[in-house]
Amino acid sequence: MAEQVSVLFVCLGNICRSTMAEGVFRSIVEKAPYKELVDKVDSCGTGAYHVGDRPDSRTMATLRANGITHYVHRARKVHPSDFDKFDYIFAMDESNLDRLLHEKRSRPSTKAKVMLFGQYSGTGSAEVIDDPYYDDGNSGFERAYEQATRFSRNFLKDVFPNVAE
Repeated sequence: MAEQVSVLFVCLGNICRSTMAEGVFRSIVEKAPYKELVDKVDSCGTGAYHVGDRPDSRTMATLRANGITHYVHRARKVHPSDFDKFDYIFAMDESNLDRLLHEKRSRPSTKAKVMLFGQYSGTGSAEVIDDPYYDDGNSGFERAYEQATRFSRNFLKDVFPNVAE
């Protein structure tokens, strides 16, 4: 059996993109064949703007519209211990990636691989998940859902190449 992995998703406020990615990823890995392969999944923000808040209502509506109905989360800020607790820390965009890499540089012996989640876009080039917070309507949230789903599946195929869905 392959070694278990742990994954942390990070955006700025932890109410839109990272929670979307966490909800999508959890929905995939809570079932076979990944259920026994993923240890911890969480999300957080690089900023403390929304600590303690629930995900944005549009995030939750998008998840529910796609059959993800049991996701519960309260926003939190990234903590130095996260770099030891998680194998992979995925930033949603370059700005948050820069903040995370800066934090990791001060802790060079930590286990986490810090990278842009969009490196698993499957298109041959990295993509960012744009922040839909200030968008009118749901199109930005729907796009974030599509990206999170695609990136999650590509990541899992990469990390567990001998596991068939």
